[in-house]
Amino acid sequence: MRWWTRWKTRILVFLAAVGPGFITANVDNDAGGIYTYSSAGAQYGYSLLWVMVPVMIALVVAQEMGARMGAITGKGLSDLIREEYGFRITFFMMLAILLTNFGNVVAEFAGVASSLELWGVSRYISVPIAALAVWLLVVRGTYQVVEKIFLGASFFYIAYIIAGVLANPDWTAALASTARPPALSTMREIPYLELVVGSIGATIAPWMQFYLQASVVEKGVTEKTYGASRLDVIVGSIFATVVAGFIMIACAATLHNAGHRFINDAGDAAAALKPLAGQYAFILFSLGLFNASLFAASVLPLSTAYTVCEGLGFESGVDKKFRQAPVFYWLYTILIVLGASVVLLPGLKLVRVMVYSQVINGIALPAVLIFMLLLVNKRELMGRHVNSRFFNVVAWSTALVVIGLTAVMFWAYSQH
Repeated sequence: MRWWTRWKTRILVFLAAVGPGFITANVDNDAGGIYTYSSAGAQYGYSLLWVMVPVMIALVVAQEMGARMGAITGKGLSDLIREEYGFRITFFMMLAILLTNFGNVVAEFAGVASSLELWGVSRYISVPIAALAVWLLVVRGTYQVVEKIFLGASFFYIAYIIAGVLANPDWTAALASTARPPALSTMREIPYLELVVGSIGATIAPWMQFYLQASVVEKGVTEKTYGASRLDVIVGSIFATVVAGFIMIACAATLHNAGHRFINDAGDAAAALKPLAGQYAFILFSLGLFNASLFAASVLPLSTAYTVCEGLGFESGVDKKFRQAPVFYWLYTILIVLGASVVLLPGLKLVRVMVYSQVINGIALPAVLIFMLLLVNKRELMGRHVNSRFFNVVAWSTALVVIGLTAVMFWAYSQH
């Protein structure tokens, strides 16, 4: 029974450390991400599944770098950028993150609205209640309580895996598309390029790197306890990309095969699944969308508040009282109020907001990755915990590939 004692100890250590990595990776399967993956499956069938393989590897590497920096330095990413590269660069980066994340926050409340409208609940009821709920959770809760609720929300993403199986996909075609990219002619299409960049941005968003590192620091992870946190990051990243792949598979097997190639929002994808994959697939997809949207509507403003306050030198942290970190909590409050208010504007079309928020995430990602690479390879900061050659190759390749795809996408725009 000695082996069982060893394994039980390892499991308990992992469960104590699980949180930041699993939450951060999965929260990015938000309303905008779900819409992007659903659109990919509806428009192009299984042919975008290949993107998930390199994205999974890149996500593991990016998240592990951020968590390792947090554990070794005891500082958040924006803190380190300010200390190493000055206030001016940090200010403009914080401004860019603030604007990008605001678009994402709007997309989350749009997801709350569309998911509950499927069940006959008006957005004028659901959005204000959701906004109040996520505000109270963070402002009144402690870090431990907030983390437990976020973890529970993360595990609900299993609903998408079940929905994908219920859609009865062509597994042979799905596996074949996962193993190989499509023809070059397809890669030159603007909608396809948008979905490639959007899928990358939906899975590895810039805000994630800031939030994860801040969470690792606030959780109190150190060099000695980092091993379990590293496993948390790896498991969370793999689970998140598998979920994204199953959202594509569900929509490819149903919407694409039925000729329903264009959807208005993530809620439209859930509604379209009902006659094609059955009542249970519809219920799982729509409830998954609500869970993901409400979850991300909590985390994204929180991430933004962490990032901006750390970068500009203000007090931040869920364990602090409102009077101890007023800028942190006011920024969180303003993002929620404005994000929810935009969704309530009459006649506003939110589809392009959801898509472009993910595309902008993808475009902004290389800049964040480059700063992370410069920091994580500084021996005076990281000591023996600097990046390995493999991690450097993967991270630099990710940044360069996304820059290349963005350039091709803008070139394709210029030709039209």
